[in-house]
Amino acid sequence: MNNNTLHHIATGIGFLFLIGWYLLFRKLGFLDWSTMQMPSGYEGSGLMLAIVIMMTPAFFIWSRFNRFVEKKLKIKGVYYEDSYYKDSAKPDKKDRD
Repeated sequence: MNNNTLHHIATGIGFLFLIGWYLLFRKLGFLDWSTMQMPSGYEGSGLMLAIVIMMTPAFFIWSRFNRFVEKKLKIKGVYYEDSYYKDSAKPDKKDRD
């Protein structure tokens, strides 16, 4: 099987992990609990905040998993965040003059 196919399969597995993470926390009642903590009329913002809080670790794990798979499969590419941080570390030419 070629590397692109394996990469797509691994990405799909990672996406299934994200879905499972969401369903697990929903089943545990985290979303219901968080909306009950909000004042009346603000339940929607509480739900949005709960989703962000609950999914942040999952997306971090997913990104590390993707980097691991790409390293093992020797998939080359440019990450947006890498170039962003690399460029911000260099002083601007105008600043040096």
